[in-house]
Amino acid sequence: MTGTASPRSEGAIADFGIDTTAQSTGEAVRDYAARLRGGDLGSLPAVLGLTALVVVFWALSDGFMTLDNTANLLAQGAGKMIIAMGLVFVLLLGEIDLSAGTASGVCAAVMAMHYVRAGNLLGGMGNTVFYVFVGGLVVAALLALLMRIWAGSVLALVAVGIALSGAAPNPWLEMLLAVCVGAAIGVITGFLVSKIGMPSFVVTLALFITWQGVILQFIGDGGVFGIGTQPVLFSVANGNMSVAGSWVLCGVAVAGYALVVLGEHLIRLNRGLVTAPTPIVLAKIAAVAAVAVPATYALNLNRSQNDFVVIQGVPYVVPIVLVLLVAGTYVLNRTRYGRHIYAVGGNAEAARRAGINVARIRASVFVVASSTAALGAIVYSSKVGSVDPQAGGLNTLLFAVGAAVIGGTSLFGGRGKVFHAVVGGLVLAVVENGLGLLKQPAAVVNIITGLVLLLAATVDALSRRRAASK
Repeated sequence: MTGTASPRSEGAIADFGIDTTAQSTGEAVRDYAARLRGGDLGSLPAVLGLTALVVVFWALSDGFMTLDNTANLLAQGAGKMIIAMGLVFVLLLGEIDLSAGTASGVCAAVMAMHYVRAGNLLGGMGNTVFYVFVGGLVVAALLALLMRIWAGSVLALVAVGIALSGAAPNPWLEMLLAVCVGAAIGVITGFLVSKIGMPSFVVTLALFITWQGVILQFIGDGGVFGIGTQPVLFSVANGNMSVAGSWVLCGVAVAGYALVVLGEHLIRLNRGLVTAPTPIVLAKIAAVAAVAVPATYALNLNRSQNDFVVIQGVPYVVPIVLVLLVAGTYVLNRTRYGRHIYAVGGNAEAARRAGINVARIRASVFVVASSTAALGAIVYSSKVGSVDPQAGGLNTLLFAVGAAVIGGTSLFGGRGKVFHAVVGGLVLAVVENGLGLLKQPAAVVNIITGLVLLLAATVDALSRRRAASK
């Protein structure tokens, strides 16, 4: 099946040197193999590694592939995976955000404080800390206006409004507050990096320590904010969709993917542009359906160990991750903003000469990362049902950055997808979960996780060197 272009469009295509040669399935496979040999590996190493890890832990542990453990694995890894999805935007510019973990902890602490203090942040923080907190939000809003990051300014001002209003506790309001605080933190980080010109490593390392102190100030040494009694907040990571809702999600996900992929395929055919052969496109859709349908069926079975309790349905974290994946992919692939991110990450000077506001792009990705980190904070706080002074600390950041890099996002900028964070997050979740079932100590878990990350960074460096030599 091939499209027929008009004489005018054919002439335009010829003028711009666009390749309109149709590919057979065999040629497409050989072209993909050539790209792999040239160093364009994408997420293939992570997918192969994930498959190998699943097989190994399945063979070594009887409890690994049980329904209960599979659902629990998804919920355990979702928080760090979501933080990694935001960090992809930063890594695409060749920057780093070492403060994303503790920034998410600040967001979690504010959210939990608003709930346990019945909306009275002033009473929870004390006069001095509260006014410094509100002042910081106002400054963030002004800085966002200066950099023309309108969403950051609006979200920071919303946080000011919630803080000053003393509104009664409401789970949706508290989650909104967490995201707004995350956006304000991202504005401050982005301003220091893009406008002041400080290296992102130095800025975010300093803020990593700063936000740790802020969390401790909010919660207190040895303190804890419990949110497990709030049904909505607790259900974010621990609840499940209904059986009917799970099948609707499955149908929407598969049909939506099919419509997008086939739609793009047909458009390119009609315009006379090169596109993947139709059998390969259909094979991708079939592969998605082959994963989604059995997984939905399995998760809809009763996985409770108690005869008097029924636990079934797709965990809520699955649609949350899917929505963020679709939104992030759309932004990077289908919007001018996304194209500007790739342009700046590929060559900042060339992007500047092309008229792109490099400083604005550089600042905005930190806003995206911190806002997404707040969403990750909501998920991991929901999973444990509380927020303590260690929120967002320990290995949270390392696992989030590791997830993005292991999945295929380059540390050197210019190459990566939100999907990479999902694959890498699954790899790390499987490692942590599988070793836990094998009753391995924390030392072994850290060693193996570190080696997996080192391997991913090595593959990235070697593939870039191979690509540069071509």
